[in-house]
Amino acid sequence: MGASGVFKVSEYDGGRLAALLPWPARDVNKYTRGKLTLVAGSALYSGAASLAALAAQRMGAGYVEVACASESVSAVRASRPSLVVRSWDTWEGFGEIVPREGRPCACVVGPGFDASGAVEADLVLRALMRVEAPVLVDGGALSVLATDAGLVAAHERAQRALPLVVTPHGGEAARLARAAQVDQVTEPAALARELARAWRCVVALKGPDTFVSDGAQVVAVRQGTPALAKAGTGDVLAGMVGALLAQGLRAVDACVLGVTLHAEAGRAAAAELTDICVTPEDVIEAIPQAVRGVG
Repeated sequence: MGASGVFKVSEYDGGRLAALLPWPARDVNKYTRGKLTLVAGSALYSGAASLAALAAQRMGAGYVEVACASESVSAVRASRPSLVVRSWDTWEGFGEIVPREGRPCACVVGPGFDASGAVEADLVLRALMRVEAPVLVDGGALSVLATDAGLVAAHERAQRALPLVVTPHGGEAARLARAAQVDQVTEPAALARELARAWRCVVALKGPDTFVSDGAQVVAVRQGTPALAKAGTGDVLAGMVGALLAQGLRAVDACVLGVTLHAEAGRAAAAELTDICVTPEDVIEAIPQAVRGVG
């Protein structure tokens, strides 16, 4: 499958972004504000689950729960007492992630996954097949997705009209392209569009400029900053976009708003700390400043 035809790359203006911010109504509760389930954090990478979860809370999700490796439970719990944390060894919650009237929800799978782990591979495929709410696949889970079994599961989700979002960087995008037999496409905007078409999902192709596509439209977010070029900032982004999905935003809108706020938070943190010194934790702390700037 190759890129064909001429297409326009658009951008969201400030007014459109501001209109997407999920300001809570006066009578909301933690469930009506959206529940996000994060399946994240292998024994080696508990920090990724913590970063994604803290970013999701800061981005407005009313209820954030984490299913992680048993070895990671204590570390994730310690990162924020308000998180609900369980071991994925005994957790069977995929079938419960179902949006209901006034109770939106979403699932993020993959931050901190061991890409070669059999348990993690099973979790990814179960999420794709069983979760009836939007699913975002990130990190190590993208390697599981980039298989024949992953492609079949992604297409089955599309046939059921269940939203799927993937957030690859360039190397992960190349693996997804090979798995779906997408012809070599070097231009990032075109690659995002072709991947979205092949996988029948929404793609946020990360880079200095990030391109979001559902296969029909391509939206550019050009506020990227080198301050974000550190391990862990992708986990922050996954949590932010996941939180917006959990609050009921459409997949493309959640990606564009989440990527924009992530970039603006990186810029805000760098303004105080310099591009050299910003850490993923600093980006999380700067999310409120980014929200105020957009709002």
